[in-house]
Formats: sequence, structure tokens, C-alpha cells
Amino acid sequence: MQEFKTTSPKTHFCLFSELSREQIASLRLQEVDRVYKKGESLFQEGGYPKALYVVYKGIVKIHKYGMNGKEQITRLASAGDLIGYRSILNEEKYAASASAIEETRLFKIPSDAFINLIKENSDFSLKVMKMLAEDLRHAEKQVIDMAQKSVREKVAEALILLSDKFGVNEHTAALNSILTRKEIGDIAGVTTESAIRTISDFNKEQIIEIDGKRILIKDVTRLQREII
Repeated sequence: MQEFKTTSPKTHFCLFSELSREQIASLRLQEVDRVYKKGESLFQEGGYPKALYVVYKGIVKIHKYGMNGKEQITRLASAGDLIGYRSILNEEKYAASASAIEETRLFKIPSDAFINLIKENSDFSLKVMKMLAEDLRHAEKQVIDMAQKSVREKVAEALILLSDKFGVNEHTAALNSILTRKEIGDIAGVTTESAIRTISDFNKEQIIEIDGKRILIKDVTRLQREII
């Protein structure tokens, strides 16, 4: 758990900086350090939460299925992100499923331990509340985007999200995450066919470049203009 204090401030690891040494020591005795393989499930929609998941390395998709059976990726979690805390706080079943997109290392903290920290530490509680507010803002934006944006805008925004969240290789400008066209479509909220067609259009227009499974961002300014 002490490793959390040495990571980038852009992650949620700083949440644990509010804990006392005694609280950190207690968590370290209770946490489970586990590696999930690509495609492995953390939990399923409708299950009861038993632990808080903290991503140390890798990518996890939070996803659910609509009435038509289409998968929708509602969020991507990377190093420092917390997964499952809303269900713990609400004492309700998971509203979505979570699966590893690539090999992912996670810390699992028992639900009771997480709740006890909220009760014992007001600064920790305040940071959790801020995370909830941020998640709500994101959800509201997602609803608006789904209703108002074109397919082209949605795919461009998905590519920028991947670039911002996971970064690009400084030498090649390739996205650090390799996702399938289906996964990009699920993030954008469009069909796989629409994602393939739009990515192909961006490639022809030299906004991006396709190198096998990798996508290289050639003109980030033009990509950003697509969603303005």
C-alpha cells in the first residue's frame, strides 16, 4: 500500500495519502495482490461487492449489455483508478461488469475495510465524495454525447480518450493501448462496422495511421477539431 504514495498525482493513488501509518499498515495486512489475465473477469453485473479494486498496472473495462445484447463500455480504468466503490457505498449489486483488457495487476481491499476508513478518516471521506462527483459529471456528459454527437465525433472522442488516458509512444505516436475495433466502437457507443469505417476514413484523411493492430495519431489537432 505504501507504493501508492509514489505514483503520479493524476491517479487516484493519492486518495490513500490521507491515511495514517497505522491505517496503511492495517490495509496492507488485509489487501490481496493479484494479477488478472487478458479477458479475465473481476466481477459480473448483478453480483454483490466483496472488495474494492485498485488498479496498479494494466487496463480494465467496465461494461454492460443493452437490451439488444450490444456491449457498452462505460469506463476504462488504468493505474491508480478505483473500481467497485459505488456499489460498496450503496450496498447494492454491481450495476456493470469488469474485465481485464490486458494483463492487469490489482489490489483487492475488503469492503468492510474500505467502509471503516470512510468512517474513521474525514479527509479520506471527502476525497471519496469528490470521486463520486467526478463520476457523476462523466456519466452526465456521456448521456449527452450519446444523444447529440455524430458517429465521427464519437469515434474521434474515443481515440482522444485513449490517447489522454493511456498515452502514446513518444517515438511512433502509436496509442499505448491496443484495442480491437469492436472495443473502440463499444467505448464510442457505435457499432463495430461504424467504428471500422470511421477509423478507415481518418486513416485516408491522414489524421491517423494504421500499423497492423496499432493506431498512430498523426494529427491530434485535426482529431480534436472533430469534437469541437
